[in-house]
Amino acid sequence: MTLSTILLQLEALGIKAKPDTTTASQIQDVADAAKAHADSLTNLLVQPGDSVPSISPGRLATAVTSIDWGNIITSLSSQFISFALRLAIALLVFYIGKFIINKIHSIVGTIMVSKDVDRSLTTFVLSLVKITLMFILIIVVIGILGIETSSFIAIFASAGVAIGMALSGTLQNFAGGVLILLIKPYKIGDYIEFGNFKGHVKEIQIFHTIIINYNNERIIIPNGGLSTGTINNYSAEKYRRCQWQVALAYGDDVELARKVAFEIIDADPRVIKKSTDAVESTIELEEEAAEAAAAEAAAHEEEPTTTDKPWWKRIFAHTRNKTEELKAKHEAKVQAFLPKKNFSPSVNLESLDDSSITIVIRAWAAASDYWGVLYSVNEQIYKQFPERGLHFPFPQLDVHVNQVQ
Repeated sequence: MTLSTILLQLEALGIKAKPDTTTASQIQDVADAAKAHADSLTNLLVQPGDSVPSISPGRLATAVTSIDWGNIITSLSSQFISFALRLAIALLVFYIGKFIINKIHSIVGTIMVSKDVDRSLTTFVLSLVKITLMFILIIVVIGILGIETSSFIAIFASAGVAIGMALSGTLQNFAGGVLILLIKPYKIGDYIEFGNFKGHVKEIQIFHTIIINYNNERIIIPNGGLSTGTINNYSAEKYRRCQWQVALAYGDDVELARKVAFEIIDADPRVIKKSTDAVESTIELEEEAAEAAAAEAAAHEEEPTTTDKPWWKRIFAHTRNKTEELKAKHEAKVQAFLPKKNFSPSVNLESLDDSSITIVIRAWAAASDYWGVLYSVNEQIYKQFPERGLHFPFPQLDVHVNQVQ
C-alpha cells in the first residue's frame, strides 16, 4: 500500500495527515479519530430520550457494522511503522555519534598529553568535552524521535543559570584554577608567598592550591584569590640575593669590617664570586649542556625518521619548531631590555643611626642554597666580628642631669 493511499484513507476517516508531521502529532490525530468514531457510535446507539436498556441488538449491530475498521487498523499500523523507523534511525545515530565522541575524546587526550598539559586540567577538559558532545547527541536523537527539543534546551539553560548563580564563588575558583594551570605563574615545588602564607607548592587542583610551610602545615588556598592577587614566587629565578644588615659601634673601623665580611663570604663555596658576564656565560653553558643532553637522549630513542612520519605529524613538528624559535627570539629581546644583574658581593656603609652605624652585606647564591647561605653567614658574622675587635652596640641614651644649688 502506497503512502498516498494511506493518506486518502486517513482523510476519509477525518484525519488530515501530512508526510512531514511528527510522530507525536500523528499519534494524537489517530487518537482524536478514534474518539470521533466512538462518539458517532454513541450517537447511533443512544437517541435523545433513550436509555441504555432501550438499545436494541439491531441498532447495536448496525452501529458496529457502520464503522470502517480496516481504515482504522491501517492508519494505526502506518503510524507504528513510521515510529519504528524513526526509533531505528535514532538508535543508529546514537551509536555512530557515541563512536565519534570517543574518537574525539581520545584525540584531544593525546594532544594534551603530548603538550605536557597539567593532569588536573587534562582530566577536566576531557570530561567537559565528552559531556558537552553527549548532550548535543542526546538532543539530536530526541529531535529524530519527533519530540520538540526547544523545551529541553530552555530547561537546561535555566538550570545552568540557576546553578551558576548558586555556585558563583566556586566557579570563580574554578576559573582561577584553569588560568593558573594554563599560565603557570608557579609550579609544583616552588616556594611562594601569598598574603600571610608562605610555603612550597604541593599540589595544584582545579579549585584550590595546596602549599606546605616549613612547619609541615598544609595550607589550602582558593584559586580565585591566587589568580587575581599578588604572588611572590621565590623559586622562579635561578639565583637570589642574600642581604645582612650589621650594626657596629661608633669608632669601629669600617674598612676592617668590610675586610672581615669579604673573608666570610669568600670562605663559603655556595656564594657566587664571579662577575656578571662570568655568571651569565656559566648559565649559558649550563643551558647548552642541558639541551645537548636532551638531544642525545632523544637520539637514542627508537623513533621513525622525519620522512617515515605521516604528513600531518611532519606539519605539527615543523609548526612546533617554528614556535620554539619565535619564543627564543622573544626571550632574547626581553633579556636585552632588562638591566644586567651584578652578582659580585658588596659591603657598604648603609646608615648612621642614633646608637650605631649599619653596614649592609650583599651576596648572591643559587635559589636552592639561599637559606643555608643566609644562616651560615649570620653565624660567622656573630663569631668573627667580635674576635676581630668589632662591637655590636646596645641602644644607648645619654642623660644629662643639671644640679640645682
